[in-house]
Amino acid sequence: MNVTAETFESWKSDAERRDALDVLASFRSQFLFPQHEGSNVRYFCGNSLGLQPAKARQYVNEELEDWHHLGVEGHFKSRRPWFSYHRWFAEPLAQLVGAKVHEVVATNTLTVNLHLMLTSFYRPTQTRNKIVMAGHEFPSDRYAVESQVRLHGFTPEEAMVEIQPLPGTDTLTTRQIVEAINEHGASTALVLFSGVHFFTGQRFDLQAIAAAAHSVGAKVGFDLAHAVGNVELSLHDWDADFAVWCSYKYLNAGPGAVGGLFVHERFADQPDLARLAGWWGNDEATRFTMEHQFVPTYGADGWQLSNAQVLQMATLRASLETFLEAGIDRISTKRNELTAFAESIITTVIGSKDWIRIITPATQSDRGAQLSIHFDRNGKDVFDALITRGIIVDWRTPSVIRMAPAPLYTSFDDVAAFGEAFAQILEGIQ
Repeated sequence: MNVTAETFESWKSDAERRDALDVLASFRSQFLFPQHEGSNVRYFCGNSLGLQPAKARQYVNEELEDWHHLGVEGHFKSRRPWFSYHRWFAEPLAQLVGAKVHEVVATNTLTVNLHLMLTSFYRPTQTRNKIVMAGHEFPSDRYAVESQVRLHGFTPEEAMVEIQPLPGTDTLTTRQIVEAINEHGASTALVLFSGVHFFTGQRFDLQAIAAAAHSVGAKVGFDLAHAVGNVELSLHDWDADFAVWCSYKYLNAGPGAVGGLFVHERFADQPDLARLAGWWGNDEATRFTMEHQFVPTYGADGWQLSNAQVLQMATLRASLETFLEAGIDRISTKRNELTAFAESIITTVIGSKDWIRIITPATQSDRGAQLSIHFDRNGKDVFDALITRGIIVDWRTPSVIRMAPAPLYTSFDDVAAFGEAFAQILEGIQ
């Protein structure tokens, strides 16, 4: 199908109509956009680094002011006392991940939290030592798993099971995953999956994965880096043992932002559970008596290491307030509409070009706010041309452009503009 000027006008007209009906349109003004030639960029990179919430600077400055005027007394006398600062995040995070308040905590960073969880929940034996996970997972996860396997005296070859897509396909099926878990069940200690795969954008059926893992006697954990703030989650009801996430992607908390973790309440009061302990994870009632025996705080708080990173967490607070106001249900509805609109436009642009294809699943329930476009050739050239035009996407070696229409700040007009630029760039490539 040829993409003509009339096609562009049709996309723009459709986008204008959708934007006029968008109940979340006003939230766009609550974020700060980089500029390109005097205008906002078209930003589709929230799956890598979300935009800055407009309130972030104010909230950080307020903590700086309290530090200035109160010094150490700010721990208890600041407008948001630092001693208990982390507690505010429990309710909004519990809503986002489908948990009870005592099952979540904002603390540390993603890979630190993953190591903490692996220490507690990967307890291999000579006969049950395997970790089952998706193939081609994000490098940080794989590095963490491999290092934990080696720390326990095993090799990656014997203890890591990485499930690969079937020949001629780009993604896994739930049936594949469950069959792999069952195949290795007697020797599996842990099943570890991402909520949304960073490369393909595939959303996994975490409930089915958790059930399969527990059916063979294994623990199960999830990396929600690309899922939290993006897709609906019900960690408690799905019976996950643990989960970890970062906050700088869809949660918009800024580069290097504080992460978070979930621990199911069945482990909330198990002081003998193996863990790497830190002072801030000790029971709050005795924390300042400086006892030498570690007594973990009830729930996920017991996996904290150090006191709250207040300046970093102030930016997360600004973003989570916006999530609370918008509501995950409305965010999810717009996510589906935006992503479907983008898929339709990209599919039209690709047309009969057999060297480009979308590898993200077409079924809405199997994806979030991301479309991964695979190129057999010229992909990096297309990416560079988009960036030059102020269309911010990202490139994943060796072959994929990822575009993520984040519902809180992406408009349908942004998607139409992406489509027009994408079509014009491809016209110049033979």
